[in-house]
Amino acid sequence: MSAATAPFDGLILGASLATLDAASGYGEVNDGALAWRDGVLAFVGPRSQLPDDARALAREVIDADGWITPGLVDCHTHLVFAGDRAREFELRLQGATYEEIARAGGGIVSTVRATREADETELLRQSLPRARALLADGATTLEIKSGYGLDFANERKMLRVARQLGEALGITVRTTYLAAHALPPEFRDRADDYIAAVCEWLPPLHREGLVDAVDAFCEGIGFSPAQTRRVFETARALGLPVKLHADQLSDLGSAALAAEFDGLSADHVEHTSDDGVRAMAQHGTVAVLLPGAFHVLRETKLPPLQAFREHGVPMAVATDCNPGTSPLLSLRQAMQLASTHFRLTPEEALRGTTVHAARALGLRDRGVLRVGMRADFVHWDIRHPSELCYWLDGRLARQVVAGGRTL
Repeated sequence: MSAATAPFDGLILGASLATLDAASGYGEVNDGALAWRDGVLAFVGPRSQLPDDARALAREVIDADGWITPGLVDCHTHLVFAGDRAREFELRLQGATYEEIARAGGGIVSTVRATREADETELLRQSLPRARALLADGATTLEIKSGYGLDFANERKMLRVARQLGEALGITVRTTYLAAHALPPEFRDRADDYIAAVCEWLPPLHREGLVDAVDAFCEGIGFSPAQTRRVFETARALGLPVKLHADQLSDLGSAALAAEFDGLSADHVEHTSDDGVRAMAQHGTVAVLLPGAFHVLRETKLPPLQAFREHGVPMAVATDCNPGTSPLLSLRQAMQLASTHFRLTPEEALRGTTVHAARALGLRDRGVLRVGMRADFVHWDIRHPSELCYWLDGRLARQVVAGGRTL
């Protein structure tokens, strides 16, 4: 139906649009018009090209300035957990090593303990404020991983809470099964047995509709490539896509392993080799950059950014929101950190949290402003999109809309 016969649910006039609907550039439209109907974008373009009766037919008309971008997509978070590790942060600053903290009962084991002790209601209560903080600064889609339960019941509990967050907030939440995150105390020195259990738990969780993708931590302090392969083969047999914590601390060929399984993404990737970059390019695997962890851990090894550019590997940016290494509650702040630490341009950072982040979740209906795409967008109080990476903290979002509904 045309705009003349089918009214818009909403129409914004006058703001500039960063459509990102091209291979490069912001896709800038000055004095723009953005309209949506039934949760889908119905007009994107200059105000001068609107039908004459569009304003009269729109159920709501907003005259605006500033800029509108696609809604931000946080494609890597661990935001469902109980407790925090602020004390450990203080201890690290005082010189304590990770091993010393772990021996004292801290580290990931402390988060696992707190998460296991919390019931679903409490876990949801603690997780909601974190999700709301991400939304307030422009996120309209979240990926949430399990991985702090490390047994069937508690991994299931985490995934159920992630689903409940999406329902409570009216947004898309993509769930990722990350039971292969760390070795729980009850499986000490029995990593192969634990991986067998991880593979056994996946089918029933998938049957419950709780799993959208499968991840693992492939690292010397995590799980080996061979163990990761077993998890990925189980996922592939179920038709589930895979992602991977890859090459964060060393090069085990993890990014190439993710690409071999046509992985949606390889995440962290600080130590990824040229062979890994080429494999990612060949298989269309997105590189997810996580500058929050890089910043908190005071890392110095940069991801192979120029190689990603040269080989055409899409670079996404995410918060990696987690209690230990990236207590980051703003995707826009992650963009700023990516610009500062990794030298991404503001355009690359914005594409990394929209176009490429959506691709890292296998979502093709968002990430750009285009007719027919999901009506996820943010109206920002800025004079140019580069300000999204320029300002340190502060709330710049005037309106955050997901599926045509203001959050």
